[in-house]
Amino acid sequence: MSDEISDLRLFTRIVAAGSLSETARRIHSSLPAVSRRLAAMEERLGVRLVDRGPRSFTLTEEGSLLHERALTILRDLDAAEAEATAQTKHPRGRLRVGVPLEIGRRRIAPLVAEFTVLYPGITVELVLSDARVDILEDEIDIGIHVDQPQDGNLISRILLYSARVIVASPDYLARHGTPIKPDDLLNHDCSRLVRGRRVFDRWMFKEDGRIREVQVQGTLLTNNSEVTHEWALAGRCIAIKALWDVEDDIRAGKLVHLLQPFQCDVMNLHATYASRTHLPPRMRLFLDFVAQALQ
Repeated sequence: MSDEISDLRLFTRIVAAGSLSETARRIHSSLPAVSRRLAAMEERLGVRLVDRGPRSFTLTEEGSLLHERALTILRDLDAAEAEATAQTKHPRGRLRVGVPLEIGRRRIAPLVAEFTVLYPGITVELVLSDARVDILEDEIDIGIHVDQPQDGNLISRILLYSARVIVASPDYLARHGTPIKPDDLLNHDCSRLVRGRRVFDRWMFKEDGRIREVQVQGTLLTNNSEVTHEWALAGRCIAIKALWDVEDDIRAGKLVHLLQPFQCDVMNLHATYASRTHLPPRMRLFLDFVAQALQ
């Protein structure tokens, strides 16, 4: 039975990865080994599960049916194991955690190291990317990100309540002046974050009792939030940042928190995971540890 369960897990991973080569990379195996296991599975079942193409594949009707049933079986199995081991004193297993680059490197990575010292039986793979994490497709156990998920099959928990803030270095302000009201930003060089084809150039403020946006301009654009942070520290621009990314620099006087009376852009940090009746102990422990540490 263990071989059959292992094959089902591999098959769901193949579907999630979208190709055999990507599956091999994710599970630290080789393409021939993955291909052989899939072929052996098809031979055992007596049906073709995928139609292979040069770069990807499509599921056959039988493959689609098996994939749907496999997800249900594995979900139920994981729930049963989690329930059975809920009281264990020595949790074990592997976690794959997806986190945005900057907060992942600066805040979450040190916490992961501390967590594995406390629970040496748990292995954590930290996946750092500013791209939106897909919990199911990317085989992520826990996704940590800003926006709340819209997928009703996912559970979300707020780890940290915070806000977006406007910052600049003392050097920049000495050379260009300090904005007093939101519209003053129109006369400043503001860095802007890019996601795909979308430019985040509308910054939100509360002025005279109403919410409004100011469309900022500037010479610096990037898809990397850490680069924006470094530009601000270097005195090149005014930036909008998550408070958790810049609060240490504000306290140290490296950055100045601007336009505080007009601040209203709430930004919370969420942990998201697939809906389960019983969380495995390793996931529950990790979520509680990170939430407490961030608070």
